[in-house]
Amino acid sequence: MRGNRDTDPVLRFHGAAHGVTGSCYEIETPRGRILVDCGLFQGSKSERELNYGAFPFPPDAIDAVILTHAHIDHSGLLPKLVKQGFAGPIHTTRATIDLCSVMLPDSAHIQEMEVEHLNRRNAQRGRPPVEPIYSLRDAAACMTLFRALEYGEWATVTEGLRARFWNAGHLLGSASVELEIDRQDAPLRLIFSGDIGPGHKLLQTDPEGPSGVDYLICESTYGDRERPDVSPEQRRSQLGDIVRGAAEAGGPLIIPSFAVERTQELLVDLYLLMKAGEVPSAPVFVDSPLATRASAIFERHANEIEQGDVLRLALNSKELRFTETVEQSKAINRLTGFFVVIAASGMCDAGRIRHHLKANLWRRSATVMMAGYQAQGSLGRILLDGAERVRIQGEEVEVKARITLFDLYSGHADASELVAWLKARTPVKQQVFLTHGEEAGLGGLRGRLAGLIPDDKIIIPRLDDAFQLTPGRSLPVEVNEPRRLTPGKIARLDWHNDLSRLLLDVNEAVTAAADERGRAAVIRRMRRALEDNDA
Repeated sequence: MRGNRDTDPVLRFHGAAHGVTGSCYEIETPRGRILVDCGLFQGSKSERELNYGAFPFPPDAIDAVILTHAHIDHSGLLPKLVKQGFAGPIHTTRATIDLCSVMLPDSAHIQEMEVEHLNRRNAQRGRPPVEPIYSLRDAAACMTLFRALEYGEWATVTEGLRARFWNAGHLLGSASVELEIDRQDAPLRLIFSGDIGPGHKLLQTDPEGPSGVDYLICESTYGDRERPDVSPEQRRSQLGDIVRGAAEAGGPLIIPSFAVERTQELLVDLYLLMKAGEVPSAPVFVDSPLATRASAIFERHANEIEQGDVLRLALNSKELRFTETVEQSKAINRLTGFFVVIAASGMCDAGRIRHHLKANLWRRSATVMMAGYQAQGSLGRILLDGAERVRIQGEEVEVKARITLFDLYSGHADASELVAWLKARTPVKQQVFLTHGEEAGLGGLRGRLAGLIPDDKIIIPRLDDAFQLTPGRSLPVEVNEPRRLTPGKIARLDWHNDLSRLLLDVNEAVTAAADERGRAAVIRRMRRALEDNDA
């Protein structure tokens, strides 16, 4: 079968391919080019370095962007896109615009601050300075391009291409995107799932979507696992067990959490637990300027979400304390006894949470509760995998705190829920592309679709793969450019993780030596190994 380049669109996968971050899909038609999402890569350092490299397309050639939701792994490179020449509209929901108005400037601020600290270290080491991916000015310029669409409202995005949004149930304002692309005979229909929310989502409704499309692009984050089917009361009861355990240990409960929605869900349940006397009342610090501003947006949109009345009460409870300044943040770690700290980022790779972990991981009285998915290579995943020592901001920290995962707040549908959502979209006339998952999630969902979608109609694309979408089936398009990242480096521990581990092991071996002579012997052996490698 041959495609027709004069009529058949080409779909390119520029992110979230064999990984769970960096969502970015390009669709090129004979009359225009658009992106669905333009997200920041997170996880291993090799993946994060993609954020600094060139886009695999000319930004000024993109006519428009459709944004599924505000999470940074879907929206976080939009300011860079604008910085490098994109000037078209960014179509999304009104709530997503409100969230991006605080999330994108916050992302820019974090990058500027981290680059400032890095450049101080580079100057000390004689290394050249580096620049942030984008600035606050770029984020502000980006926000002027946003255009609001309502759910169910068709809009012309480029000539011959229309889009409408369906509620994805994942985040305030989140959407699945249905596209119609004109052809000489009948329009070609696609749907991008975006991130699909679970049935138990505290602040959102169940996900929706159309059926009978030609091509379906679906996330698979939790394609290999089932979460317990728990009621809100059961979820709070299990959270209560962790909170009481932290209180009995006599130290803080540190919760790395995404600032947007995850934090607000936690605040609702903590408020209800403390109000009912099921856990000790204690200060609850939200140590994230972004979470503070996002909470105000959630309160403003409370009429649009479930549990809106309770959310308002939680955000105004006497136990809750929002911190803004760095001095207020540092003061938290001078407290003693039991209290709760919720800080971003959710995977522990940026933001104020790293300061709280550095101040508390070495304490046996401290408890760290991961409240959601932790990507391979992230500090959160390394802690969950049982690391005894970690490096945070260049310093070694021993891990004595209790580390636990509480994954009942996940914003992603589990395997059964993904299959149910896909089943409701059938028949899919041509093919299904599985994205936004690590190897286990991708393979797990593919296996669960047996009997629903023929295996030869399921495609798992690699980063920068391209496909011509014909009326019959997709045809691979040759990609001449070198791949930005080899498949084995996606969602994997990389050499940066290995180096961090080696530095920890070296320090342990040297300090464990019995005396000065023993330490010198260890160092000599390492020097010989390095010299042998140079030879």
